Amino acid sequence: MNILPVPLKGSPLVQDWLAGREPAASFFPGSPGDPALWREVAQAVDGRFHRTARERAATLLRGGGPSGAERLRRFVEEGGFTVTTGQQPALLGGPLYVLYKAFTAVALAGRMEAELGLPVLPVFWVGADDHDWDEARRSWLLDRENEEVGLELPPRSGPSPALHRIPLEGELDMSRVLGPLFRSLPDSDFAPPWVEVIQAAWAKPGITLADGFSSQLQALTADAGLFLAHSHDPALRRAARPLLEAELQEAVGAEAELQARARALEEAGYPVQVPIAPGATNVLLDGPESRDRILRSEGGGLSLRGREGALDRREWEGDGDTWLTPNVLLRPVVEAHLFPTLAYVAGPGEAAYLAQNEPLFRLHGVTRPLVHPRLSAVVMERKVEKVLRKHDLELGELSVPHHELASRLARDDLPEGIRRELGRFRGAVARHTAELAREVAELDATLKDSVEQLRSSGFADLAEVEKKVVQALKRENEITLAQIAKAQLHLFPGGTPQERRMNPWYFLFRYGPGFLEQMLQQAWTAVEALQARTSSG
Repeated sequence: MNILPVPLKGSPLVQDWLAGREPAASFFPGSPGDPALWREVAQAVDGRFHRTARERAATLLRGGGPSGAERLRRFVEEGGFTVTTGQQPALLGGPLYVLYKAFTAVALAGRMEAELGLPVLPVFWVGADDHDWDEARRSWLLDRENEEVGLELPPRSGPSPALHRIPLEGELDMSRVLGPLFRSLPDSDFAPPWVEVIQAAWAKPGITLADGFSSQLQALTADAGLFLAHSHDPALRRAARPLLEAELQEAVGAEAELQARARALEEAGYPVQVPIAPGATNVLLDGPESRDRILRSEGGGLSLRGREGALDRREWEGDGDTWLTPNVLLRPVVEAHLFPTLAYVAGPGEAAYLAQNEPLFRLHGVTRPLVHPRLSAVVMERKVEKVLRKHDLELGELSVPHHELASRLARDDLPEGIRRELGRFRGAVARHTAELAREVAELDATLKDSVEQLRSSGFADLAEVEKKVVQALKRENEITLAQIAKAQLHLFPGGTPQERRMNPWYFLFRYGPGFLEQMLQQAWTAVEALQARTSSG
């Protein structure tokens, strides 16, 4: 098994940014691989974060592995920094790219710490106040027969509260997922400790997706030293409240600035990732029953989407069960407000909206972190690699639908004699119908249409014969096509890149802790490669 880096895919904006091309680069805060810029951002961040602010930040972090407490002490005493990343919770930990984000943050923090000579902590923000239950309730993995298995919790009807508010009990009990999961995973010497990790994370009565996700992520990254921050932590929410209230007070100005930024992106030829809705603030209200966007009313007051009447600030003051939370554009500002953040590790979607939200950092006086791309990779098992090598296939060729790839391969395998005669026949039809059209035109110009029909019919009949020949080759090559189909299932399950769909548990059961170690090594390699490219450029 090898974990192979692949280019990070994304929108034209993200692709241009990754390539260092203008005008995309101008929408980002600078090259994330430039140590001189690391020091510059560190100096700016340090101007805002005194010892008390770092002490508060340290109380909001969990995990960090065996040396976590000592590293937090050094973070406070020596004036350390953070590298952040994050994701909303997902069933069984979500797809592979969640770990790619986490380990990229670990590697980047380590590289920055070595360069700056000060502690730099990797922090994963668990977005437990996300309320997209339908996206979070599903997970996919490979089973013992190398078939894809979809695991899911039932859908919910009506308004959806934040994920941290939904207990996994009753019809949402995790037993309906854990049973099929354990029956699907391969037997190996690595299985027993992983079963314990899964049970500890997901089998406790009344847990939420946020609880299980956090517990699993902490267990898988403890040796790497990743810290976790939970968006629904009451202490974190209290610390974030002044900034969120300031955002509500400055909502008109924030909207105007974001609209101007969106226009600048569009004028540069890039689509806007997050539409700026008139009258909608960047703050939501997380209550027991739902999480809803706060709107500006015509009279200057506030209201709640989907609810009659004005919104009273008393609804979120104090430590009750209702809290202000940031939207996707404001969340990175809140993170950098709470933690002395040098860089944010982003996937392609996040990178696109981080190009949009510069005005919010500026309006709140928060230093804008650098944006660093996460590791993008594919887990290539030896059996899959053999199939690609045997049939001389590149990874990208497997991204097309199987029937298209099968037809193309069958055409490529046409015996030379058949290929030659099909070509000769096609050429003869074209040549002779052209000659016939010239001859009949002298007799009767209207006959040219009949000749053209003859030409079209000939080509159509020839295509039908070629199609049947290809189908015959497909039948002869059923074993080959089955092997290729399995390779596609491993690398592009459901036509989606492996990292965006496949859960890591299949690979963990097969390859053990070495799987995580290789992933971390690839993250280090990617971070160092970006730094080297920046230096050479």
